[in-house]
Amino acid sequence: MSDGKARLATLSAQRSTEIMGDLQGRIALVTGGAQGIGRAIAEELAAAGATLALADVNETKLAETVAELKAQGIDATAFTVNVSSEESIEAGARAILEKFGKVEILVNNAGITRDNLMLRMKRADWDLVLNINLTGAFLLTQALLSPMLKNRWGRIVSIASVVGRAGQAGQVNYAASKAGLIGLTRSLAREVASRGITVNAVAPGFIETPMTAVLSEEQTKAMLATVPLGRRGTPKDVAQAVKFLASDAASYITGHVLDVNGGMFMGG
Repeated sequence: MSDGKARLATLSAQRSTEIMGDLQGRIALVTGGAQGIGRAIAEELAAAGATLALADVNETKLAETVAELKAQGIDATAFTVNVSSEESIEAGARAILEKFGKVEILVNNAGITRDNLMLRMKRADWDLVLNINLTGAFLLTQALLSPMLKNRWGRIVSIASVVGRAGQAGQVNYAASKAGLIGLTRSLAREVASRGITVNAVAPGFIETPMTAVLSEEQTKAMLATVPLGRRGTPKDVAQAVKFLASDAASYITGHVLDVNGGMFMGG
């Protein structure tokens, strides 16, 4: 390779690092990391150099995912955590901090749906969705925040939803939980900005996940009709947005909701 080509390759590599961020040596925790968007986020963060802690309630699936990641040369550690349980969150946070000493990048991804019309929705389904999607994120963030404050560096990224921005019939519990997550994000961003911690959210739209795989062909067509880009997003689309927000390239972005929805929602 000529000197000119070598310099060009070096500059290209440096520019790539500047754009996507170098997370070498950073400790990243992804909840709901056993599959879908969570796994894709884990893989993207690992590709940028982060050391991974994956938390999920599905112990078997989590173990399989971590084994597969390790087979790819990715350093990952599994932690079984049920984010609907305060006791499980506290125990998981202790175990993670005992192992790594700190979490520098926290991705609150764990979430569920229990859809129904308002008049038919059971209180138990309301409570479960709010507990997992919102209260769980609050409790885990609270449990892991002190080391970030002490070290004056941190990235907190929560996975919201287009539904939390625009609403959706039959999903009052899910929409409320994701809208609440956006409010949590913006409020916490104001609290911790002076300590070098950014707090942001990513709001996916119609993404290829186990949640959307159960939709009928008719439902899928109807949903795609609302997407200007005309396709479903992929977990990687979401993961790349998270990686950006976790990187130094996004160090001046906080309290922001990054929409990854193909144009489904274009509001403020």
